[in-house]
Amino acid sequence: MFLRASAAFALFSSAIPAFAATELQWWHAMSGANNEVVEQLAKEFNESQSDYKVVPVFKGTYPETLNAGIAAFRSKQAPAILQVFDAGSGVMMGAKGAIMPVADVLKKGGYTFDKAQYLPGIVSYYSTADGTMLSFPYNSSSPILYYNKDIFSKAGLDPNAAPKTWPEIFEAAKKIKASGAASCGLTSTWLTWIQTENLAAWNNVSYGTNANGLGGTDVQLKVNSPLFVQHFQSLADLAKDGTFRYGGRTSEAKQLFTSGECAILTESSGGLGDIIKSGIKYGIGQLPYYPGEGRPQNTIPGGASLWVFAGKKDEEYKGIAQFFSFLSQTKIQARLHQVSGYLPVTVAAYNETKASGFYDKNPGRETPILQMMGKAPTDNSKGVRLVNLPQVRDIMNEEYEALLSGKEDAKKALDRIVERGDAAIKAAQR
Repeated sequence: MFLRASAAFALFSSAIPAFAATELQWWHAMSGANNEVVEQLAKEFNESQSDYKVVPVFKGTYPETLNAGIAAFRSKQAPAILQVFDAGSGVMMGAKGAIMPVADVLKKGGYTFDKAQYLPGIVSYYSTADGTMLSFPYNSSSPILYYNKDIFSKAGLDPNAAPKTWPEIFEAAKKIKASGAASCGLTSTWLTWIQTENLAAWNNVSYGTNANGLGGTDVQLKVNSPLFVQHFQSLADLAKDGTFRYGGRTSEAKQLFTSGECAILTESSGGLGDIIKSGIKYGIGQLPYYPGEGRPQNTIPGGASLWVFAGKKDEEYKGIAQFFSFLSQTKIQARLHQVSGYLPVTVAAYNETKASGFYDKNPGRETPILQMMGKAPTDNSKGVRLVNLPQVRDIMNEEYEALLSGKEDAKKALDRIVERGDAAIKAAQR
């Protein structure tokens, strides 16, 4: 929660004659139902005061938005606020002098940041080792399982029980395909974030050395270990007859699920809005895991946070601080969580949602929070932070596409990812 440093500050500010509102551009990557939420939040903030006007600007996918922001900063035309996905955090953290830590932004606006009011796993992901808050956690998410209840019924599967393990998922997908209940049993968005980074965390295996990059920038990838080979070979085998269908590098596969083509989807909890809009009868389950002692462990956050560039005027920083304070209100966070599927970033919003009976009325909606908060994280499950994670993800996607099209097997694809990825990490460090 943000707290006013001085009540006198507010009184003094309100005494200043009103002039034209200071415009604050907010570049983002939210599409579909989530774009509607962004537009509504900006509208409500703008109507709540007259000093500032937040202007949302859609800039494409997460990677496209990050690249647009970097280009704009280099040309001295950076927006006030840039939404950056989790994979871009290391890029932003490494851009010395380019960003204004959100803790400093809040200070300029007369606010202080109370870390205890926020879900710890989310706040720590967007902070430095000493606890300094670098960006504002706007839309944090966890990958979960969605399934089509009507297709499950047609295939003779229990529509009220989501499969829990990957072997169970694979068997259910085969049964769905063989029965003709759907043309595709399984699909997934974000093979990098869900099937690689979270596969490692949820099963408590190493993604890379140095605690996956949180302990130092000199990282060697470990994603060609046996569990990864087993998992991706299973997906490749299912892809041969279309039981598993590849949809694309980011969230494109969600359309395969909402259209009814595929019965099972692993996707961000933040994808819920579009799934609800589709009108299909869906169920929610935990992200699948492989059987083993101590599993599942905990998932790591995805989604995005809001970053602020350096070099802006103090008046802009004051407006940004006020907007972040607005977004932190319990009623805003609770509503954002309930309508979008993203996690509530404040403890108060989570508690309010729970006390309201929302989770009782909406089974599965607490799942992404429990996945992330259920256990204390290990070095394998605190997150992934590379100085060039978007580039490493691109390398992975290239090899996964070769694998799923039958051009190479899982061992070869993963060995190439490690070889190419390690070289790219070393080059980025230089």
